[in-house]
Amino acid sequence: MLLWVIAIVLLTTQESGSQIVECYRDFDARSGSCGHRLGRVELDDCCLNPHYGFKGSDGDCDSCRPASWSEWTAWGPCTASCLEGVRQRRRFCYGLGLCNDTHGLGDLQTKACVEKDCCPVQGGWREWGPWQECSVTCGTGQRIRERHCSMPPPTCGGSCDGPSREVSVCDTERACPVHGGWSAWGSWGPCSGSCTAEGHQLPVRRRFRSCDNPQPSSDPRGDDCPGSSSELDSCSFLPPCPVPGGWGQWSSFSECSVTCGIGERVRTRQCDSPAPRHGGLYCSGEATSTQLCNTRIHCPVDGQWSEWTEWDRCSRIGKNINCKTYSAGTQRRERTCLHKDFGGDICPGSFIETRICYDIEKCRMYGNYSEWSEWGLCKPSCGPNAARTRTRECILDVSDYRLEVGPKREKAHFAGNARKLCRPPNIEREQTVPCHNVPSCTEP
Repeated sequence: MLLWVIAIVLLTTQESGSQIVECYRDFDARSGSCGHRLGRVELDDCCLNPHYGFKGSDGDCDSCRPASWSEWTAWGPCTASCLEGVRQRRRFCYGLGLCNDTHGLGDLQTKACVEKDCCPVQGGWREWGPWQECSVTCGTGQRIRERHCSMPPPTCGGSCDGPSREVSVCDTERACPVHGGWSAWGSWGPCSGSCTAEGHQLPVRRRFRSCDNPQPSSDPRGDDCPGSSSELDSCSFLPPCPVPGGWGQWSSFSECSVTCGIGERVRTRQCDSPAPRHGGLYCSGEATSTQLCNTRIHCPVDGQWSEWTEWDRCSRIGKNINCKTYSAGTQRRERTCLHKDFGGDICPGSFIETRICYDIEKCRMYGNYSEWSEWGLCKPSCGPNAARTRTRECILDVSDYRLEVGPKREKAHFAGNARKLCRPPNIEREQTVPCHNVPSCTEP
């Protein structure tokens, strides 16, 4: 209750202030980002619409809605590539006020992970094999030798350091004929005209290349380069003379884009006085102009459910249902629809929830211990002292009770703290082990 009082006080304080903020039409609750900037206005004017977002002096985006938690992010990568590490995920409190954390989940969760149950072990090289034959029969070529990573072989994805193949130059001491090769084409020369003219031939341009890449040898005689050393091209790309565009008159401003909160009015103009032709430049400047408009009307604020209260005592009017009566009763819990204002929607669903129950408060009941549970999250969520725990649960023997009750065969729940007599009595019930490679609490 204290957190909600603080949240309401903060909400009232912020809404009544005159802080100047950057106001945005869109707020993305998944990424916590703002979109479509409207302009600088007072915070209470921006937050006339609870769907808007704003950026204050800290530059962070926040929501105009009453404070609530975002969804948890996806689990991050494992902090260790082999053996045990951890993954982390976060959630964020967006909105005006403070977020309620009844269950103490916090804003950071950490769980153990194992990407690979062994770490790579490097292998060792065998001796180099013999050199292969030279790759050519004249001139200079290459020869290769290889070695194998098997003394010992690597394990768990390891390898050997260094190359498995070695290449060296080999000279046959026998000359090879060198055939001529063309150099790259030179740049195109200028066109014989600067634009095209109707009824005339297109201007042309020319480029050249040389047979020197390489030059043909004379002894032994190499072949000359095939083809021509020059090339002619029509300048078909030359445009007619360009006509730049000019702006027409601005239209009138439109009506305000919203009926509540901050919106925009828009006016437009066309690049048609004249329109650009033949590659002429488009009009410089903006074709659209916007202007902020303030309706001074608060937008509807939809209700948000509070957390459920704890279940009340399991009871049945006029009848004792505790322990050996084996009689079913009911229990209920409630929640409150908060923040609804300015004609917003009420919270969907009911504010009361009931269920069938048996009252086992202080009842003497036998049971058996379960198998180990799954390992829990790492606590605390960061730092060197994080550890995880698993437990065995005492499963009570409820064979004397009807587990489905009434004409609708509703599932019955067991309410209260029984005096459990579980077997075997001296079994280990909890195990705790440290979490490894947990990020420090100073990391973002």
